[in-house]
Amino acid sequence: MKLSAIASALNARLENGSPDTEITGLNGIEQAGPGELSFVANPKYAAAARSSKASAVIVSENFPALDTAMLRAKDPYLSFARALELFHEPLRYAPGVHPTAVIDPTAKIGPNAHIGPYVVIAGHVEIGPSAVLLAHVVIYRGARIGANFFAHAHSVVRENCRIGSNVLLQNGVVVGADGFGFAKTPDGRWHKIPQPAPVLIGDDVEIQANSCIDRASVGETRLGRGVKVDNLVQVGHGSQVGEDALLCAQVGLAGSTEVGNRAILTGQVGVVGHCKIGEAAIVTPQSGVANDIPANALVSGAPAVDHKLWLKYSALLPRLPEIARAAKGKGSREE
Repeated sequence: MKLSAIASALNARLENGSPDTEITGLNGIEQAGPGELSFVANPKYAAAARSSKASAVIVSENFPALDTAMLRAKDPYLSFARALELFHEPLRYAPGVHPTAVIDPTAKIGPNAHIGPYVVIAGHVEIGPSAVLLAHVVIYRGARIGANFFAHAHSVVRENCRIGSNVLLQNGVVVGADGFGFAKTPDGRWHKIPQPAPVLIGDDVEIQANSCIDRASVGETRLGRGVKVDNLVQVGHGSQVGEDALLCAQVGLAGSTEVGNRAILTGQVGVVGHCKIGEAAIVTPQSGVANDIPANALVSGAPAVDHKLWLKYSALLPRLPEIARAAKGKGSREE
């Protein structure tokens, strides 16, 4: 693809290069070679950009000039993502139903659906048009799903769950498994609490591999429009996740957690049940949230506190033995 065509598709401004340069692929700034397009979103990679062998580099509007061709864009990272789409179109699946699929006669499936091998669709299910269900996907009774649903192999949607349009489930996702609810009996045993309430998932949600979104005993578990859930995430029963929130790998939300719009929970964050995380808050990796977090906060640690305060804690931690010895010596002298 010619560089001029890429610039036009990305709404980027070509600078210092020939519009007829042929681009055959994309690569990282340090790995890219002739014929490849790369990007720089962080100024700390300026030196790497200057020494890169890439034929062209996507940069910001105010990035220092390079000797190689540049595509200037408002958001280089987003532009690079869109450039990847130009070279790597998703696989297309022809409409049709595999002969091994089992579909209840009461199920309603929209036009242009691709139903793969050994898919099971139970009674009274409704699925919108242009769905793709790959091998071994199971849709339980009464589930309702919107248009352009894409379910990779071995993903499961449990009974009566509601899923919007343009939702993508990666391999092994379970939507609507029973919440973890048990009451202790007088003799010390655990009595299971029924979990009949469905999971509700908004439009444009992606849930990645082997993540679980649990159903509740009362109320509903909800993921708002545009939520993105990484691999191995646990969303506990009755939790509410706001629009465009990110739950990164191995995040765990205990029951009835509330996550605000655009909040970001990074890897291995754990949240105690009934906590509220405000809009656009960010929780850094491996933090433990035991109390409510205000909107726009940046917190770290376990228990999570303001990030700047946590940095002070971290700086003091290696010095604790020295501080303890000094305090002990001072106490002895005062005696």
